[in-house]
Amino acid sequence: MSQVRGRRKVREGRVVSEVMDKTVTVEVVRIFKHTTFKRVVRRRKKYLVHDEENSLNTGDRVRIIETRPLSRRKRWRLLDVIERSK
Repeated sequence: MSQVRGRRKVREGRVVSEVMDKTVTVEVVRIFKHTTFKRVVRRRKKYLVHDEENSLNTGDRVRIIETRPLSRRKRWRLLDVIERSK
């Protein structure tokens, strides 16, 4: 019997804080058109992401994936690094 998991959400964002141990804060910006006013709207959301190796720095672009609860607010883990900050 194969282990089948549900479709996990994947987001792309930028690391804004790496002060904690094995945890970073990733800000995901989503851009969409407002249904009533037809203007482009930017919405930001911050996620706490598990970083096992403490390898990320502020400004890195990363891809994160939804996972089981790891702590009170941490439900995402690092999938891969898209671009390192200068």
